[in-house]
Amino acid sequence: MYSVSTNTIAPADTAERTQWVLTLSCIDGPGIVHAISGAIVAAGGNIEESQQFASADTGRFFMRLQVSAVAQPETFEQRFAAALAPVTERYHMTWRLDTVGRPVRTLILASTATHCINDLLYRRRGGQLPIEVPLVLSNHETVRDIAEFYGVPFEHRPIAGADDKAAFERRVLEAVEELDIELVVLARYMQILSPELCEALEGRAINIHHSFLPGFKGANPYKQAHQRGVKLIGATAHFVTTDLDEGPIIEQDTTRVDHSYSPRELVQLGQDIEARVLRHAVNWFAENRILADGDRTIIFQ
Repeated sequence: MYSVSTNTIAPADTAERTQWVLTLSCIDGPGIVHAISGAIVAAGGNIEESQQFASADTGRFFMRLQVSAVAQPETFEQRFAAALAPVTERYHMTWRLDTVGRPVRTLILASTATHCINDLLYRRRGGQLPIEVPLVLSNHETVRDIAEFYGVPFEHRPIAGADDKAAFERRVLEAVEELDIELVVLARYMQILSPELCEALEGRAINIHHSFLPGFKGANPYKQAHQRGVKLIGATAHFVTTDLDEGPIIEQDTTRVDHSYSPRELVQLGQDIEARVLRHAVNWFAENRILADGDRTIIFQ
């Protein structure tokens, strides 16, 4: 289980921003949309985009709105919070108000694979991914040059045993606290997180892994896939939980292959899919498009 929303208002990074995003969830019932719309009008806001979903499985209602201020944008968040308070109390809502496009502070964990971290940092530098990366933390030196190329601080902490692993995880928690980290991305970080760290990062840690049928494990999954003659290869991005690779799914993708593909070609295709799927998951998190519905996710695209 995890939660994307919190009953807090994220600070705007500049006074010039005049668009906000509101995400909320609550038990489904009549009058919710009307009440939310009324609060927006009362605060002097205008709805630019609205998406909603009622889950028949859990009986919960989910909504994402983008709102602009008609006047006095510098005080809109405070006015909206005041107008929204009685609505959230009445419907026992979990909600979050944030500024559109605000870069989400992201810690990247990596090992030796370079394709995912390179894609994330490239998109970040090009303004295609609304994240800010104050640190890359890795148990190998392999990705140091990539981090330095993009001007991101890099920290190497080798893991040779249980004590090293525990120290690495303590450093993760220290970095989260010191750097105000909102999201932790496992960009092919090849260490299993402890249950304690999984619980500490609940709802704000995303992992990427290959997806095959059958589920090949070990160091050479693409070689195994080639040996078994798979017809589809793919990747899954999911939230990290204490159940290994069983967290709520955020994004998946596949591509067809056949007997003519070599193991090397499968690796190249797989890496492309992994980078793309992870990028989508990180982007949706940063844009407040992911809400929790039990063990699954609601994605407003």
